[in-house]
Amino acid sequence: MLPFRFIHSADLHLGRRFGGYPEDLRGRLIEARHEILARLADAARSFEAGHILLAGDVFDSETPTDPVWRQALAAMGSDPALHWWLIPGNHDSLAAEALWSRFSAQSPANVHLLDDVEPVEIEEGVYLLPAPLPRRYPGRDLTAHLPGCETDPRALRIGLAHGAVQDFSEEGSRAEEIIPPDRAKTARLDYLALGDWHGHVRVGDRTWYPGTPERDAFTHEGRGTCIGVTLAAPGDLPQVETLPTGRFHWSEEVLPLTPGQSAAAALNALLPTDRASRRDHLMRVRASGRATLAEQAALLEAATAVEADFAFFSVDRSALATEIEAADLDDIDRGGALRLAADRLKERAENDALASDTRRTAAAALNRLYGYLREDRA
Repeated sequence: MLPFRFIHSADLHLGRRFGGYPEDLRGRLIEARHEILARLADAARSFEAGHILLAGDVFDSETPTDPVWRQALAAMGSDPALHWWLIPGNHDSLAAEALWSRFSAQSPANVHLLDDVEPVEIEEGVYLLPAPLPRRYPGRDLTAHLPGCETDPRALRIGLAHGAVQDFSEEGSRAEEIIPPDRAKTARLDYLALGDWHGHVRVGDRTWYPGTPERDAFTHEGRGTCIGVTLAAPGDLPQVETLPTGRFHWSEEVLPLTPGQSAAAALNALLPTDRASRRDHLMRVRASGRATLAEQAALLEAATAVEADFAFFSVDRSALATEIEAADLDDIDRGGALRLAADRLKERAENDALASDTRRTAAAALNRLYGYLREDRA
């Protein structure tokens, strides 16, 4: 048997709106998600694979707009030599009957919706064992039937499922839906292609999550990926390669500060050195430790100076404590109403008898007062 090569991807979430981000960035993120399809096709061709397996959540909801699903079909159908095999996930389950009936009716010959659990021979000697989601919360392990699926013992067996191998719900309320981490072994699978977790995760020698091909949150850093899988023969371990597909780079950095340190220099040291690449970079910096009023103002000025270089950039100072020095208060004013206000805020910020939220609010107000005056003088 010649080696069988395929692409494993999942969680495309086509049609996601990205609420909470600036309008111009939302448009770019939405378009990048549609471009995933072309990038996956490019990855398949460069990997010399004729099949792309999508393990659920192709769409972000059960009611994507007509342009979203029709343009997705057009992109998948643009190269008839590539076969797309997809199952519904928890975001676009089979309960979306109107979506999937229209999708199937207009699918080109190389796009295959797997809406039942029967094994499918996708190439001679290669069987795909699907586990589509009938509804958002199925209430059971949808891979439980796989050990009982009979195929030619000389053929490759590839599972395709969407779900978690660990329960993150409160009080284990969804434990019955968990996919056993050893499912590939118990079902005699050569490879189990999973979707649901958006990170690139190896569960076992034969079981992987590919990560979403276009990152969509700071939870998983870097650019999106898919997996190129090579199966030499039944029983052999798969060869797995991580292939880049994402356009946008997401990163979250911690910036620890101490009084006397140049906060602006420390921030600049975290930034990507290639300024041109920052346009496709979403970066969130979480400052921690302690810094004086002057240092915090300098940090804010440095952040403002580079913000426009990035697709998205923010500095979170909620965990950064304020070191209040007499020189900083003198910078505000040496007397009068402003100095009186600054002294009162300092007292509240350093009063251990007050609630921590109250102290933080006072410190934030003092920082804002200092920043306003510094900006006005500049």
